[in-house]
Amino acid sequence: MSEARSDGARRRLDQWLWFARLTKSRSLAARLCNAGKVAVNGVPVTKSDHLLRAGDIVSVPQGPWLRSVQVQALGARRGPAVEARALFHDTASVRQADLLPVWQPLLADDGSDD
Repeated sequence: MSEARSDGARRRLDQWLWFARLTKSRSLAARLCNAGKVAVNGVPVTKSDHLLRAGDIVSVPQGPWLRSVQVQALGARRGPAVEARALFHDTASVRQADLLPVWQPLLADDGSDD
């Protein structure tokens, strides 16, 4: 048995995102991880089997927002929403992700009078 499996203090990132209900499916969580969209402790993750520990800070995109949470518990299953909320604590930093271009009006007034 591997060290990660014998040590109950770690959990796969994609599995934890699904347990915590931060993604709708485990396959979506894996795709986000593999695309480098999820960061753990400020470092982008490129593998869905990255191991999490309690206390880690996870940043995950949710629509146009980037949500940062601190891992409180690793969980044992995908349970009800009340159980999922106990797995993490929201940090104060929920910000708009840099996924959308900055909006600019099509007919901007450039200040010149013709």
